[in-house]
Amino acid sequence: MATTATTRMTTGMNVERAPLSRIAQALHDHQRFVLISHVRPDGDALGCTVGLALSLRAAGKEVAVWNEDGPLEKLAFLPGSELVTRPPAEPQEWEVVLALDTAAHERLGAACLAAIAGKPLWINIDHHVSNNGYGDLAHIAPEAPATGQIIYELICQARLPLDAAIAANLYAAISTDTGSFQYSNTTARTLEIAAALIHAGVEVGQISEKLYHTYPQRRLELLSALLNTLQITCEGRVACFSLTRETAQRLGTGPEDNEGLIDFIRGIDTVAIAIFFEEIGEGKARVSMRAKDPRYDVCAVCAEFGGGGHTLAAGARVSGEFATARQAVLDAACAAVHRIPLS
Repeated sequence: MATTATTRMTTGMNVERAPLSRIAQALHDHQRFVLISHVRPDGDALGCTVGLALSLRAAGKEVAVWNEDGPLEKLAFLPGSELVTRPPAEPQEWEVVLALDTAAHERLGAACLAAIAGKPLWINIDHHVSNNGYGDLAHIAPEAPATGQIIYELICQARLPLDAAIAANLYAAISTDTGSFQYSNTTARTLEIAAALIHAGVEVGQISEKLYHTYPQRRLELLSALLNTLQITCEGRVACFSLTRETAQRLGTGPEDNEGLIDFIRGIDTVAIAIFFEEIGEGKARVSMRAKDPRYDVCAVCAEFGGGGHTLAAGARVSGEFATARQAVLDAACAAVHRIPLS
């Protein structure tokens, strides 16, 4: 009998990686699937989720796609984006739950978890090194630059359909998590997969225009406000933006409006670690952290505050008064850079 996800939360990273062939067999053996991804989803989370959902539907499966925060406005142009809904109020029974691109079980969202009834098979597919392997089948591949890349390999392994709509979602997933194929996590295999998706029907110019060069005016107004909060410390090696709730409410911005803005300070030539602080209420601050060099392991820094992610990109939610939480994280980041001598 399948165990529930919560009974596997203490297994840690020593969990054996389930081969994609075994997960592929599970996809063939079952008929009813619900796909979920983390709260405050990004392009990888929704792209890989919708891409796999479309492929399973094309194979004749019954599929639902849930996200606690619903769809992203900026990804509404992707085919199948309308499949993403908030979870239902009443619990539903499914044969299989596919948790994608979500390092921590609780990051799937309380409403999503409460909406799953019975004892379904839990499949956890992710690329975050901090994922502890929750679920019945866990395929955690930190070497993959995006969960979308793993899903492409799974679709091929399972010989599931791959059409232009599916390809567009997977391309968006991989592109957004590699900085449009600019980050160091981009591999030769990543570019081979991108080429295969283009062969499947992706229009690179059109999708890139929508992903990177189309945004509401409020995003530029947000950037202007954030630049006024710019703080550079630790001999120029740590920089941060800070977004208060008052500013977000005044500008009418949402979580997806600040996506990628941290790259403006990450690009400063002296900066080793860039940090985005966001006041999210309930005495908590959301922290996003980026590094240019793997010697500055921001996943380890965020882990000090209960967070995680990747070596070069990680995050956490820190309790406490906003200014106090911000200073604690800045001190930890400075300590991290001081451990690495200037070259």
